[in-house]
Amino acid sequence: MRRFATLTAALVMGLLFVTGCASKQSEPFKDAERGTSNTDKADTITFPDGFSNVATKCDNGNRVYVAFKGDAAYGSIAVVPNAKGC
Repeated sequence: MRRFATLTAALVMGLLFVTGCASKQSEPFKDAERGTSNTDKADTITFPDGFSNVATKCDNGNRVYVAFKGDAAYGSIAVVPNAKGC
């Protein structure tokens, strides 16, 4: 009986956790005010398989580089402040 109660409590807590996270997913950017959004297209450099790809674009006079690999959940960012041509 005690084992059943523990399992039931764990299940209820898990469901509460999942439903709490689900509401955040449906309300993006509700936690902080945002400034302007730069929706201009980026230039992309596609490398052969096995290498990371690069996207670059200008934002407020700065050149932003993002290295990424396919749809992976990681990447890296580099910024060149006051870049020529931006």
